[in-house]
Amino acid sequence: MKYKTLPNSELELMVIIWKANKPLTRMEIEKCLPKERQLSKTTVLSFLSRLEEKGFVRTEKQGRNNYYFPLIKEEEYQRQEGSSVLKKLYDNSVKKFVASLYDGKKLSKEQIDELKDYLDSL
Repeated sequence: MKYKTLPNSELELMVIIWKANKPLTRMEIEKCLPKERQLSKTTVLSFLSRLEEKGFVRTEKQGRNNYYFPLIKEEEYQRQEGSSVLKKLYDNSVKKFVASLYDGKKLSKEQIDELKDYLDSL
């Protein structure tokens, strides 16, 4: 299934929901936002509403609170977005992608070793 690419603001909330591994209320989501990124209640509700419209979450009222449940798995979204970035920016070349990270000094020795170990396991 193909999903819409989320803007960073909505993706930030989705990551919080995915990491929680349980349904969250708006207030619980707000508490997980970085201190420098505090958003108003109406902004958070707006982002959550958009996520619901796009099919990323469903809302369930329990008592006085709405709980937000993920409908799309984080791994599915990562796979799609990873493929999209690889295709758009690196002409489907994993070598070009890794080279750009390495040349940009964005890979540590530990990350290179982790990548080697992963490739060896394939």
